Amino acid sequence: MKLKKVLCMMLASVMVIGAAACGSGDGGKDDTPADNPPTEQDDNQEDTQEPADSGEEDPGDDAQGGAAGGTLKVAAVETAYGQDMWKEVCAAFEASHEGVTVELTIDKKLEDIITTEMKSGVFPDVIMRAVGAESGLTETFIKDNNLVDLTDVLSMTVPGESGTVGDKILPGFVENSIANPYGDGKTYLMPMFYGPCGLFYNQGLFTEKGWTVPETWDEMWELGDKAKAEGIALFTYPTAGYFDAFFYALLHESMGNDKFQEALKYGEGIWDTPEATAVFDIIEKLASYTESTTPANANDNDFQKNQQLVLDNKALFMPNGNWVIGEMAEAPRAEGFEWGFTALPAVTAGGERASYSFFEQVWMPAGAENQDLGKEFIAFLYSDAAAEIFAKSGAIQPIQGMTDKLDGDNKLYYSIYDTGAVAVMDAFATTDPVEGITARSTFFDPINSLVTGDKTKDDWVSQIKSDSDQLRAALK
Repeated sequence: MKLKKVLCMMLASVMVIGAAACGSGDGGKDDTPADNPPTEQDDNQEDTQEPADSGEEDPGDDAQGGAAGGTLKVAAVETAYGQDMWKEVCAAFEASHEGVTVELTIDKKLEDIITTEMKSGVFPDVIMRAVGAESGLTETFIKDNNLVDLTDVLSMTVPGESGTVGDKILPGFVENSIANPYGDGKTYLMPMFYGPCGLFYNQGLFTEKGWTVPETWDEMWELGDKAKAEGIALFTYPTAGYFDAFFYALLHESMGNDKFQEALKYGEGIWDTPEATAVFDIIEKLASYTESTTPANANDNDFQKNQQLVLDNKALFMPNGNWVIGEMAEAPRAEGFEWGFTALPAVTAGGERASYSFFEQVWMPAGAENQDLGKEFIAFLYSDAAAEIFAKSGAIQPIQGMTDKLDGDNKLYYSIYDTGAVAVMDAFATTDPVEGITARSTFFDPINSLVTGDKTKDDWVSQIKSDSDQLRAALK
C-alpha cells in the first residue's frame, strides 16, 4: 500500500524532500503501508554506442541510433506488482538487443542495496523509484541536480515499432512539475505506472438505497445527512497522507490551473483568495462528516481498519487508489458489495470534477556509465511488448490504447478520464530543506486534528500561510 503507498500517487510527487506522497506505484502509494522494487549491476561495463551492422534493421535502433552490446544496470523498487514482470521485461530487452546483458536489482528496500555502492561511485544506469518515498532518494538526486536529461528519449523510436516514445505517452504525463522538476521545459523523470485517485465506495449499497453519487459538494452534504440518519458516516480515509491526492484535485477544481500553479509554488497571498477559502471550508465540513474512529486508526499498522469501514457500510466514501482493491481482496464485506469509483464532486454545479493521478517514474542518475543503452532501455519500456508484460501484473502505463485492453475493475478505474474527469498530476514545488516543515506536515497531516477537534480550520490555515512563507523563500 505504500506506493500510495503512494501510484505511486502519493504518494504517487515532487514535494519538499521528506514529504510523503502518494505516488508512485507499488500498485499503491509510497507514504502509506506497502512498499516498492529495484535492480543491481556490475561496474566494468562496455558501452558500444553503434549498432552491429547486420545488414538489416536492428529492433534496437532508434531516432538517435541504437546501442548494441554492453551491460546495463537496472535498479527497480519492488512493489505490489512483484518482481517477475521486471525480470521478464529485462529478458525481453536482452532478446531484442544482441549482446546486451541486463543486471537487475529489485527489492522492496531498494535504497538499502544501492546506496552503499552509489556512495563509492558505482551507480545504476536506470533507476525505477518514484518521488514521495520515505527515503527521499529521488528528491535527493533532483535537489543535487544529478539527473540525466531524458528529453531526447521522447523523440526516440520505440524499439521494434515505428512510432516515437513521445507519441505513445498520454497527454499531461510529461508536461508537469514531476517529470520536469526544474521548470526548464526538459524531461528528467519519465512516467511509468499510473493510478488515478478518487473516491471509492460500495456501489451495491447505493443501488440498494436508491442513492446517486454526488456530482457537487452540496449534493455530498445532502447525502451525508441521509447516511447519518441511517448510522452511516459520509467519509473516512486510510491515513492523512491520502489527502495529498485529494487536496491537489480539490485545489485544482476550485482554483483552475493558473492559480493552482501559484499555490504549488506557495505564492504570496494565494491562501487568502476566495478559491483557497472554498477548499478550506469544504475540508472543514468534510471533517465533521468523517467517521470519528478514523484518526485513531490512520497509521501504517491500522489503516486497513478505516478501509474496512467502507466494506462494512459504516462509511460511504474514502480517498484511495486502485491498489485498495487488491489490499482488501480477502477482507469480509457487506452482502452485495461492489466497488465503485468516482472523481471528486465539483465545487460548483457544472464545474470541473478532478481526479489526481499518481505515477511512478524511471530516471537516470548523472553518474550512470552506460547512458545511451540506458535510454534505449527506457524507450523499450513503452513498447507494446513491455506494456503487455507489465499489464499482466496489473501495472498500467500511461500510453495510448491501454484502457481499451482492460476489463472489470481495471476498466472502471482507468477509464475515469474517458468519462469527463480532469487529470491532475502536479505537486508542491521542491525547495531547499526547511527544518521541521514538509508538504505533508503542512497540508495533509493536520486533517487528523481537524477531525478530532484538536485543531480548528483557522489554526490550520494560519500554519499553511506561515509554512508557505518559509517554503517560498527556500524555492530552488
